[in-house]
Amino acid sequence: MVKAAPAPDRPADHRYRLRVFYEDTDAGGVVYYANYLKFAERARTELLRDLGIFQSALASDGGPVFAVRRVEADFIAPARLDDELEVRTWVTGLGGARIEMHQQVGRSEVGRDNEELVSLFVQIVCVNAMGRARRIPKPIADKFVSALGGPVGYRRVT
Repeated sequence: MVKAAPAPDRPADHRYRLRVFYEDTDAGGVVYYANYLKFAERARTELLRDLGIFQSALASDGGPVFAVRRVEADFIAPARLDDELEVRTWVTGLGGARIEMHQQVGRSEVGRDNEELVSLFVQIVCVNAMGRARRIPKPIADKFVSALGGPVGYRRVT
């Protein structure tokens, strides 16, 4: 069961737009289910970039990197070839080594705005170069808190 979506009064979300290409679809022109995970990953990467966190720089400096620990997905309706999609991302929990996010993939074409297609709950873990969980560095955690609405509404992950 996918966790509940954030409340509509949630202070901030991140939005990433994309178009469905032929390579994203099956023979019937419908987006292959695993590609929604790729769309969500791209959106999370852009969220980090917008926060000034560059994964390539972290990795090259031997610093921490982020890895997906868990994903729950609810496939509601299909996207098709040439659809314009928007991935909305909310940070719903922040802990010592974990970040929890809710992501929604929706159709973003005129007249069909906010048509939810896929709902995802994603748990990200911060890991060191050996792949072991490590505490999220304070400067990075602070960027999440300050840029995405402050500590109000965040659920502390234990």
